[in-house]
Amino acid sequence: MTDLSIDSKNLMAAAPSACSGHISDEPENEPREECGVFGVWAPGEDVAKLSYYGLYALQHRGQEAAGIAVGDGSQVLVFKDLGLVSQVFDEQTLGAMVGHVAVGHCRYSTTGSTTWENSQPIFRTTAAGTGVALGHNGNLVNTAQLATMARELGVSGGPATSDSDIVGALLAHGAADSTLEQAAMDLLPKLKGAFCLTFMDEHTLYAARDPHGVRPLSLGRLDRGWVVASETAAFDIVGASFVRDIEPGELLAIDADGVRTKRFAEPTPRGCVFEYVYLARPDSVIHGRSVNSARVDIGRRLARENPATGDLVIPVPESGTPAAIGFAQESGIPYGQGLMKNAYVGRTFIQPSQTIRQLGIRLKLNPLREVIRGKRLVVVDDSIVRGNTQRALVRMLREAGAVEVHVRISSPPVRWPCFYGIDFATRAELIATGIGVEEVCRSIGADTLGYISEEGMIAATNQAPEQLCTACFTGSYPVPLPEEDKLGKSLFELEVPVDVVAEAVARP
Repeated sequence: MTDLSIDSKNLMAAAPSACSGHISDEPENEPREECGVFGVWAPGEDVAKLSYYGLYALQHRGQEAAGIAVGDGSQVLVFKDLGLVSQVFDEQTLGAMVGHVAVGHCRYSTTGSTTWENSQPIFRTTAAGTGVALGHNGNLVNTAQLATMARELGVSGGPATSDSDIVGALLAHGAADSTLEQAAMDLLPKLKGAFCLTFMDEHTLYAARDPHGVRPLSLGRLDRGWVVASETAAFDIVGASFVRDIEPGELLAIDADGVRTKRFAEPTPRGCVFEYVYLARPDSVIHGRSVNSARVDIGRRLARENPATGDLVIPVPESGTPAAIGFAQESGIPYGQGLMKNAYVGRTFIQPSQTIRQLGIRLKLNPLREVIRGKRLVVVDDSIVRGNTQRALVRMLREAGAVEVHVRISSPPVRWPCFYGIDFATRAELIATGIGVEEVCRSIGADTLGYISEEGMIAATNQAPEQLCTACFTGSYPVPLPEEDKLGKSLFELEVPVDVVAEAVARP
């Protein structure tokens, strides 16, 4: 039974208790996104359940923790925990969260480890006694600088160690002498990096997007209210209609007076191209382009750029499916399902035994032997990061009877880590760093290997090249990065007090 008592760490009318829980997790080979954010302002609607279903649609963006905050005009109630959305919430919990405004969040960590304190929404109380709840998708690159700012302002640090917590603390501090809206207008220009924010007090829903628009954020309309979400697929599940993308450098405020918009920075769009390749759901639309259509087009272009001779095109499900369909359409090679994916294997909290671990990829994927036996296969996947997954996959397909395995990748070689909200491997761990396509091909054991070109990938998005971030492929970062020691997931997780860390960061 879910605890909603006054002693529960989840019932927060004040700062949360120092309760923690850790998830030990094996590194995964595919890129992992940071978070999904959702917000709703809808008097007369069950905003907690709307947020729950919205987060369901965004679950792929973060599977470590989930949380919802609800405001009813007099207080803000926050419930969050480690786990999937369906594991964190039940009917009783959602039924106890009554109000007209809510924000929801599902998390994958890129700054700050996987603890209860770092799960979101972040909750802070202003000096005036009002509550502020905040959800953040993205990753800031000036977190150390912001920590110094917080120390100088006398903003106390808590047990949380994320960039999002610092933003929440500074936001609440600024709202002590002004409105939350004005505090946001003062703070947002000082944030550097990628951020899509949904935050709220007891009355009003706010949404903001960084000046580069690295991560997607959209506005939708309900019959009796408004919704904001990381992806438009969340609108479909809650019955909202798409209105528009929230512009880079824009702050929205939604309350009984309607929707207000303010510009806190001039837009310099550099949307993440990897959203089109892998991160977003295929049924989402980003900047006017259907993600599914973009991936199918990538597959067609991949077939033209890197043709293959084979009997069957198969995807690595689910991320490779649209591109594989496009490849089959363009090449004339039949499309087939050669791999079965276990739909219930996500980021498991139960570690496999050594025996199970040795089976490797079979926990997630298993071959359909009667389909692939004796066939020359063209296998389409979204990316190669370390190469471990593809190496195991090629071996598994050969053991199942494939006579040839030709691997085609619907993104260019990943050679650089992302600091804007995707948890790639370090540069030293990226297989494409320092070696060519032929060497990668030999490393994974494929007969041939082909990547789509950067030009082909960008063309499939229907976006202008100068308005996309391609840093993970090119090393060209649109937002300048600080020194290496001021970056990283564990920036504030040294075994010293938070204020000491902040003081050390402040020294030249």
